[in-house]
Amino acid sequence: MAYEEAGRDRSAEPSSGVPAVVLETVFDDPTHGEPGRDRIGVHLGWELLLLAGLVALGWLLWQDNSGAVRGENLRTLLVDAVGLGLLALAAGLSLRTAAPNLAIGPIAVAAALHYAEQGDRGLPASVGPAVAVAALGGLALALAVVVLHVPGWAASLAGAAGVVVYIERRSAPVLVQGDYDPGRSAGYLFAGFAAVAVLGGLFGAIRAIRRLVGRYRPVADPARRRGVVAAVVTAVALVGSTVLAALAGVLLAANDPGPVAPTSGLDWTMLAIGVTLLAGTSAYGRRGGVFGIVLAVSLVTVFQTYAPERGWTLSNWAVGGAALGVGLLVTRLVETFGRPRPGSTDKPEPVGDGTISTGWAMSQTQSVDNWPPTLPTPAAPQPVDPWRDPRWEDSPRRWNADER
Repeated sequence: MAYEEAGRDRSAEPSSGVPAVVLETVFDDPTHGEPGRDRIGVHLGWELLLLAGLVALGWLLWQDNSGAVRGENLRTLLVDAVGLGLLALAAGLSLRTAAPNLAIGPIAVAAALHYAEQGDRGLPASVGPAVAVAALGGLALALAVVVLHVPGWAASLAGAAGVVVYIERRSAPVLVQGDYDPGRSAGYLFAGFAAVAVLGGLFGAIRAIRRLVGRYRPVADPARRRGVVAAVVTAVALVGSTVLAALAGVLLAANDPGPVAPTSGLDWTMLAIGVTLLAGTSAYGRRGGVFGIVLAVSLVTVFQTYAPERGWTLSNWAVGGAALGVGLLVTRLVETFGRPRPGSTDKPEPVGDGTISTGWAMSQTQSVDNWPPTLPTPAAPQPVDPWRDPRWEDSPRRWNADER
């Protein structure tokens, strides 16, 4: 099945005045791209607000119950943050490619149930099959999305229904059979999660990678294909999101001393997407921050620990719905103030080989499309008046006899 490249006409000259050849190398779609760089300042400003909220909430938790952030409780808190963080990374990876994966919650619950049943066989033997099945399921989901070119949320919702059917085969909660304790390496797990999240945000701030990851984002008719590159990037993101969701489920199951309940897991999907939008990731895809995932995950995890101290009983649905509502406002903020400045243009690359040039590169004064250069059009000749011919003189001519 062929993938048409919408707007790949080099002869098209956009209204911005930037040559189409330049836009071809800068934008994912030269006829619809916005000249200029995305503004990251709006993300950094929002992340400062998240940091302030995290500091304030952490201080309140310390005042009410300082034991909640000490010793074993702190290690449990960090592992819970990593589990939610992996789910948020899975949601953010699919959102950045404009193909949200709504099946991450059910996948996490299914992986948790599998680990609870098979944990006594050892960590590799119990986690390996769960990750492999999640990768195959993600590949099937990716093929459905990119080959049929259907919305990711719709295809993943159908996949989530299939995973829920697998979950409903258990009629009672399952006790974890393994003895793996992630709390013993809680600090390393949280540091690894934070490093992956921040490095991903830094790479996502690079213009080329930012536009490559968000290439699947529609710019005109959403039903039109966005090209082979967009399909490959989206497929990789969907497979990665299912694998991250399975790892999150295993980690959460191993960290919880109680049994794993066979729930639908859609509440975890709601919570993960809400946290991702709260972090500054756009619901339309492509745009996102740098430190937002780490800060938003930490904020929500601390809040879920602080809420029982105040006597509040809040489910994942409540917390996820509130985070999603605020995240939609953040999306509007990001899309309004994060797009390139009006009238900004990207300068074309120099003709030479950059800083190592020896100076022999000639500057390009004309477009290569006009080669060979056309000669200047000569001026139209003036009409000659026959009555002004030199043979006709105005003065009388003297007769010479020698001319005879």
